Amino acid sequence: MINFADFLLLLVAIFWGVTFKLVQNALADIPVFMFLFIRFFLSFLLMFIIFYKKIDFNKKDIVAAFLLGFLNFMVFSFQTFGLVYSPSSVVAFITGLYVILTPLVAFLIFKKKITIYSFAATFIAFFGIYLLTGANISNFGKGEILTLISAFFVAMHINYTDIFSKKYNLYTLVTFQFLAVSILSIIFTPFEKELITFNFNVILALIITVLFATVFAYFIQTYAQKFTTPTKTAIIFAMEPVSAAVFAYFYGEHLNFIQIIGAFFVIIAMILSETGDKLILFIKKGKG
Repeated sequence: MINFADFLLLLVAIFWGVTFKLVQNALADIPVFMFLFIRFFLSFLLMFIIFYKKIDFNKKDIVAAFLLGFLNFMVFSFQTFGLVYSPSSVVAFITGLYVILTPLVAFLIFKKKITIYSFAATFIAFFGIYLLTGANISNFGKGEILTLISAFFVAMHINYTDIFSKKYNLYTLVTFQFLAVSILSIIFTPFEKELITFNFNVILALIITVLFATVFAYFIQTYAQKFTTPTKTAIIFAMEPVSAAVFAYFYGEHLNFIQIIGAFFVIIAMILSETGDKLILFIKKGKG
């Protein structure tokens, strides 16, 4: 049965999913790095104001936060540019591969153990991506490549967060990584030639991403994971690309039948990667 903490995490997944299409619509009227600067600087200000008394201004904590911020900057830069070139629903499903890439990165870079289910999930996931392209590898274009790179940096961010969260102040890590993303974003804004139009789409996307997909999401994820397991969290977050596809559908962005099958393969791979051993144990108990 889903508890209150699980419900909050489900809200986070839904908010993250919804923002894919909202951000894609906004990018028609605002350059990528300017959007990221405004989003994360406002998020930094809100976090700083709300949690000022809980922030530790120790140098080591801030340095660790800026490293996480650099990884987060890479995540959102590649993902946001991916939205410029590919449908938001496809970007969402490919981004969701971080669930599978996280243990792979932990194994290859951090020398942590990995289960056979994670390896199996990798092949299933890439087959799902193949179907998401319409079973035509030539359709795997710039947007899909950028998004896949983004998913890799999500996995890196999760692994480093796992290390740093045990050593440094949590509120410092979250708050100052927002500041780091905003600083890195503003550095690249002079290279953007697109004009900015603060219309309804841009303002709506900024409000939703700042309040719900950034400040609310990071705070709730930190709070809720005290009361639920990482495995269950990963399963709940598998709803992120699903909610993105459903929301995009109402904006007239439809997946064809082959792409829908591919999306299901991606979700199955995400769940298998995190719950394979427990699923086998459950089946054995059922037979017993």
